[in-house]
Amino acid sequence: MNEELIQKVAVAIRANNIEVRVVDTGGEARNAVLEMIPLGAEVHSGKSKTLMDIGLWSELFESGKYDALRPKYMAMDRATQEREIRKMIAAPDWMLGSVHAITEAGELVTASASSSQLGPYAVGAGKLILIAGSQKIVPNLDAAFKRIEEVVFPYEDEWLLERLKVHTSINKILIMRREWTPGRTTLFLVREPVGV
Repeated sequence: MNEELIQKVAVAIRANNIEVRVVDTGGEARNAVLEMIPLGAEVHSGKSKTLMDIGLWSELFESGKYDALRPKYMAMDRATQEREIRKMIAAPDWMLGSVHAITEAGELVTASASSSQLGPYAVGAGKLILIAGSQKIVPNLDAAFKRIEEVVFPYEDEWLLERLKVHTSINKILIMRREWTPGRTTLFLVREPVGV
């Protein structure tokens, strides 16, 4: 990806009250994220190929070093504890994940079938950390929606079909144009491709 474009996008996102850290590799992003989050902190994420690719998933949600919400609610009974699950994952102290596209104007675009991560992304989480490869930079929102339809959706659909024998769908799309609370959201923009 063109360095001038990466820096232009970073400037646009910073102007929208979102901290941006440009790094070369997923490994650099992983190490920086782990320095930000205190051991034992409450953490949550939707399933994320980006977090898995850079080694954050196992560190945060499987190592036992953090208060990971996903293993807790996955062990709960959805039929009898749906309300508790919903409330638990709606407002984690630390929410982590990625986005599906970043426009040159600095808009962060995320699509979802279940939409469980969108509430914490938008407002519920105390702190939001996003990691995205520079391959997700697109000119505008039309290109972002096209990327979701043509790149993200086929990957996600194949992944779900292979593992859970169900198809996915694009049910809701969150566009983050600006952060209300200074210091709440940090984006690690990775020069190398990471995630889908």
